[in-house]
Amino acid sequence: MSHDFLIRPIETRDNTAVAAIIRTVMPEFGADGPGFAIHDTEVDTMYEAYARPRSAYFVVERHGVVIGGGGMAPLEGGDGDVCELRKMYFLPEARGIGAGGAMMQRCLDAARAEGFRRCYLETLTGMDAAQALYKRSGFQPLCGPLGGTGHFSCDQFFIRDL
Repeated sequence: MSHDFLIRPIETRDNTAVAAIIRTVMPEFGADGPGFAIHDTEVDTMYEAYARPRSAYFVVERHGVVIGGGGMAPLEGGDGDVCELRKMYFLPEARGIGAGGAMMQRCLDAARAEGFRRCYLETLTGMDAAQALYKRSGFQPLCGPLGGTGHFSCDQFFIRDL
């Protein structure tokens, strides 16, 4: 397994690349209709959106090119001790190189550092590799959604203690 990638905090210059990744990967899994994160207003301004308190977003860079990203922020409409793993997407060239596990660890570490006690996420049937990563990372399935993310088309929900 190759580890020739870098995970670093998002910078303003990454906004265009991250938006393009989100708009490329989500349709690959049928997640481009109403009720999916692809339509969130923050997609075009991820740096600014995650510069808020108790939020962090990271990018995966390989050979100087951003090929993925992921972050965490307080769960909208949720308890103050719950964060949400958000917008973790990888281009095909970022898959199978260990970037997913490394990104997950970076996001969970950031959540702990911000004082969160639980981490929640929403996903979609068919995102099998992502769900395998979530389960390997200690996430447990939930019967329904938490908070008020507005992602009403997601049908799989997970949570883990931090």
